[in-house]
Amino acid sequence: MAEKSFDLIVIGAGPGGYVAAIRGAQLGLSVAIIEREHLGGICLNWGCIPTKALLRSSEVFHLMHRAKEFGLKADNIGYDLDAVVKRSRKVAGQLSGGIGHLMKKNKVTVFMGTAKLAGKGKVSVKTDKGSEDLSAKNIVVATGARARNLPGLEADGKRVWMYKDALDPPHMPKKLLVIGSGAIGIEFASFYNTLGAETTVVEVMDRILPVEDEEISKFAKKQFEKQGMKIMQKAVVKQLDRAADKVTAHIETGGKVEKHEFDTVISAVGIVGNVEDLGLEDMGVKIDRTHVVTDEYCRTGVDGLYAIGDIAGAPWLAHKASHEGVMVAELITGKHAHPVKPESIAGCTYCHPQIASVGYTEAKAKELGFDVKVGRFPFIGNGKAIALGEPEGMIKTVFDAKTGELLGAHMVGAEVTELIQGYVIGRQLETTEEDLMNTVFPHPTLSEMMHEAVLDAYGQVIHM
Repeated sequence: MAEKSFDLIVIGAGPGGYVAAIRGAQLGLSVAIIEREHLGGICLNWGCIPTKALLRSSEVFHLMHRAKEFGLKADNIGYDLDAVVKRSRKVAGQLSGGIGHLMKKNKVTVFMGTAKLAGKGKVSVKTDKGSEDLSAKNIVVATGARARNLPGLEADGKRVWMYKDALDPPHMPKKLLVIGSGAIGIEFASFYNTLGAETTVVEVMDRILPVEDEEISKFAKKQFEKQGMKIMQKAVVKQLDRAADKVTAHIETGGKVEKHEFDTVISAVGIVGNVEDLGLEDMGVKIDRTHVVTDEYCRTGVDGLYAIGDIAGAPWLAHKASHEGVMVAELITGKHAHPVKPESIAGCTYCHPQIASVGYTEAKAKELGFDVKVGRFPFIGNGKAIALGEPEGMIKTVFDAKTGELLGAHMVGAEVTELIQGYVIGRQLETTEEDLMNTVFPHPTLSEMMHEAVLDAYGQVIHM
């Protein structure tokens, strides 16, 4: 079969790959994209989007139980887990289908199959119809990552789950153990706990949500415990004994190992990059702990070969991958490309309460040598938060005392995953405390707390 030539080949059609393909096509390149499973990748099909659909259902369920607070009546409140999951899968399917439409619209050639680098500028694709040989001057590897399986804690899809099992569960957990308190673990813990599962979260570090600012982690922990979650910090699951209807977890804390019984376990202990069987090592690409080593422009060191998204390392976020996809396409076509700055990428966790952050934590800023000014404002001081019935939360800002630069912002509470973008834009535009103080925030909104947290850092807070 004759070799097919393109200007750009993208391997992987997740939020990094499909965006790189679209931007490349917009800039006049002939583009091919190769995907072995689902257009949209893990994010659209088994990650970001379906989890948010599940969490929305649990949020509505939670509010239904609070109907009396709002002067409303709701009797015989319940849920149909199959229907909740069906809605989540429908949302994911709708968006995945939309990616197919975008590929056609932008004249991107799609190959559904497994790709392997076959030499400089060459890719072979195995499809269900045979094999294809492709070539391009530029190749972008965007194969993403998968959940980490620890020895002895491997998922079986029955009583021990990974994220895919938790998104389409074989049963509703009654007594649930979640191993790991990063974004994925906490989101599933929040979902199942809200639906009534007796939930325990085990975290090996000294606090949950360890990448977040310490104050935010502590605040979130208190809220989770109020909701009935059991949080075990500085704890390690050493062993899982599996039976037909239960799992016995051997959990070590303080040097002692105790046995605890659960009917379901979710393992959320990080991810590993999908670097195998791509031919990367044969091309001379350096791989460090399952991730491709790149420079700030996602170049691998091999001419014409780039790696973006989860496979290229932290932060493992869809929006980071998408931005890198745009950057690489623009770099290839001679545009002035802007490298991604990890400290300017917001992180969002969609548990209840929500958590969002950008930039340095207070501890990290001090570690880097900054003299800091820190401001805080509680949700209880905000009229809109009280009107919403969401008075639990806080916003924290960290500034460079010398220059007024916004070094970081950290939030916990209702809708903070939407609010955080205000600070992201502020950092991108290099605004100072004076710019933020002089900005008029609309009333009544949750965003007013962003203003007050800035004012508090400089001793000018109004409503506290």
